[in-house]
Amino acid sequence: MGIRTGQEYLDSIKVRNKVEIYVMGKEVKDVTTNPFLKPSVLAFKATFDSAWDEDTKDLARVWSPFINEEVNRFNHIHRSPEDLAAKVKLLRKISHKVGACFQRCVGYDALNTLYIITELMAQHGKTEPKEKFIEYLKTVQKKDLALAGAMTDAKGVRTLKPHEQPNKDAYVRITEVTKDGIYVSGAKANITGVAASEEIVVLPTRAMGPEDQDYAVAFSIPTDTEGIKIIVGRQLNDARRLEGGEIDALPYFYNHEGLIIFDNVFVPMERVFLMRDWQYTSQLVEIFSAYHRQGYGGCKAGLGDVIIGATYNLAKQIGVEKAPHVQDKINEEIFLTETMYAAGIAASLNGIEVCPGCWWVNPMQANVTKHLVTRFPSQIAQLAIDIAGGILGTAPSEWDLKNPKIKELLAKYLQGVEGYTAEDRIRMVRLLENVALGVAFQIESVHGAGSPAAQRIMFSRLYNLSYAEEVAKRLAGMKSNVKFTKKVEPWKESETEKLAKEAEKNTETASGGK
Repeated sequence: MGIRTGQEYLDSIKVRNKVEIYVMGKEVKDVTTNPFLKPSVLAFKATFDSAWDEDTKDLARVWSPFINEEVNRFNHIHRSPEDLAAKVKLLRKISHKVGACFQRCVGYDALNTLYIITELMAQHGKTEPKEKFIEYLKTVQKKDLALAGAMTDAKGVRTLKPHEQPNKDAYVRITEVTKDGIYVSGAKANITGVAASEEIVVLPTRAMGPEDQDYAVAFSIPTDTEGIKIIVGRQLNDARRLEGGEIDALPYFYNHEGLIIFDNVFVPMERVFLMRDWQYTSQLVEIFSAYHRQGYGGCKAGLGDVIIGATYNLAKQIGVEKAPHVQDKINEEIFLTETMYAAGIAASLNGIEVCPGCWWVNPMQANVTKHLVTRFPSQIAQLAIDIAGGILGTAPSEWDLKNPKIKELLAKYLQGVEGYTAEDRIRMVRLLENVALGVAFQIESVHGAGSPAAQRIMFSRLYNLSYAEEVAKRLAGMKSNVKFTKKVEPWKESETEKLAKEAEKNTETASGGK
């Protein structure tokens, strides 16, 4: 098959027999028709449609050497820096059609992370995880499966390591190992799009030591599995979806996050990629977080484009689009949006081949990308609020527009420039409210793929302050030990690059021995 249509995806998730999915306290059987989840399902569907739409299919379709046919890019393994850049471009483009998070990126990044980490494990002599992962990858690509990536644990007491937690299930852990597989318990929190997925790819959320080995686990599992419970979280104005309207709730596309509870879930051994391999958790987290931070330069820039367009239209509706201060604010929105995008593209085109055929993003520039995203969306939203006016938070409802007793009054008093109606204004206000003030653009931009402190930690790890100091001392005429090399940037090697070099040495030694 390789590439499915959006409708084929919808048909595949319509019937669930084992997983328990809860929304606002009630169990949901069909996520494709539930009014709360349907907008999220449609946003997920857009990733499948992108492979068939004329304007996106060149980006969304890519050849896989693993199954020797085209696959959807969201299940692709990056083969070059151009592949990495194509990911960022596709994310920006789909955002224009959805105006929300389309939720498939975490699974995409998890897939690429496991490809690299199992390859590095193989080069260190542990080949079984790679063999199992490649077989799983082929299945994912042939069936064009919808993946959710699950990394963030419940975490319990943040100052304690996994094995120190009073609640032993604060982090997902192995509770039993049999010849056929493992049993796991615990929870993963704020998992994007999980109720709309077909498979869950679970990764450890932090670096671990030998005492945490039961928590050092990575695996894949069908979403519709006995013992899995998904509790969908609430978001801003989410109950509007239950009102049956078609303006206030923007019911066409949205996103969701869920808490996944693994209640003694059995995972077949062929789907277990890390089992107590704590030595690789640090690099795994580093690889995944950099991949995911790079992607934010695409999707958040795409949502920025939507906000810029909505801001400009509302300025036109009230006749202020040519005012110098309004033009200046819109130009600032453009600058902030394009800066996020440029960083994501830079992280891609300066990608690193950490092993043969393993293309990873530039870790420094990926972290810079995400750090910009923690700041700029709130600034873009503030500028939009400034131009749109207080109506952004106080507009009448669509039901007022439909009330025969007052609709003519609203038509009179909410109209600005001739040619635009009160309904036009309310529609654009609601779009701007849902996008600019929603979880995907505000809260997720701060905490998704790691909060701001996580990127700052990586800056300090990756930037070579001593080298920069020696450069400055030399220019100041002081005694300096600077040693210039061909490397331009004052960056240190990441943990992943160090592991890759060790693996390369192991391979060379083994080859020499033969």
